[in-house]
Amino acid sequence: MTADVLSDVLSAVRLTGSVFFDVTATAPWVAEAPPSAQIAGAVLPGAQHAIEYHVLTRGSCWISIVDGAPFEPVRLHEGDIAIIPHGEPHAVSSAPGMRAGPDLDAHRRPNEVGGLPIRLRAGAGSADDAHVICGFFSCDVRPFNPLLDALPRFVRVGRGASPATDGLLNQFVLLLSHETKHRRPGAQSVLNRLSELMLIEAVRTYMDQLDPGHIGWLSGLRDPLVGHALGLLHAEPARAWTLEDLAAACGASRSALAGRFTQLTGYPPIQYLTRWRMQLAAKRLSEGGAKVAAVAQDVGYDSEAAFSRAFKKFSGRSPSEWRSG
Repeated sequence: MTADVLSDVLSAVRLTGSVFFDVTATAPWVAEAPPSAQIAGAVLPGAQHAIEYHVLTRGSCWISIVDGAPFEPVRLHEGDIAIIPHGEPHAVSSAPGMRAGPDLDAHRRPNEVGGLPIRLRAGAGSADDAHVICGFFSCDVRPFNPLLDALPRFVRVGRGASPATDGLLNQFVLLLSHETKHRRPGAQSVLNRLSELMLIEAVRTYMDQLDPGHIGWLSGLRDPLVGHALGLLHAEPARAWTLEDLAAACGASRSALAGRFTQLTGYPPIQYLTRWRMQLAAKRLSEGGAKVAAVAQDVGYDSEAAFSRAFKKFSGRSPSEWRSG
């Protein structure tokens, strides 16, 4: 038996979506987002990391990352979904190259019930030329988030991405637009769930479009040998796996499995398993209630002391510190 590895990771890193802004814009207009590290706690209380996304439901606009390595502005068209996985500062505007100082106060979550999404108008023109829905995904990055590590600085998907995804993505965009416009009872919950589904589909679309020679964890999921091994490790993380056992279960030699697995994921199989165990343990500890000894046993450690040493090595905190923090 093998696991649905992507679903497993999304659950373990506690992915949560939130629709934050409903923006109607008239050219000329520009909005700039600060690094997500500066606002994560305000937009998503308790979040380790915030991923920002933008859904263009009408018109067109430009998006550019405004810090770090050079990044050419990208034009977004109606139906496009843009994701900034690593939370870099970026600008969304009616024309390329426009800048504006980020407004940190605008990213504070409203206290009143039903305060999201926040409706904004941008620009000085008289005729609406763009409608953008913006939001965030929160997720854990520590001790181990292989999906976030595998994503690039910028992901765009939309109409024409692939025949298999066009229908789903279009439906997500239409439903997001409808819910933000009508704000029926339960709209905030619907919007949050839609955004999570949209991210999953965007990741699957990005993965489907990867070149055959691409190196990374997502390419590992697609690889017959490495994908099988990942499925086995995720299905039974507490099992006392050895490289020999895993290779035999995959019908491969030890050297072939170890070489291919390390090439694609960046870790030898058993090192990957250790990191994954630490993420599972972190989730259990964060949820509270379970004793450290029970968590240790659940992720494959007979010795609480050995588990505590490993957990502190990868997380920087002892299990009890992680649970209380």
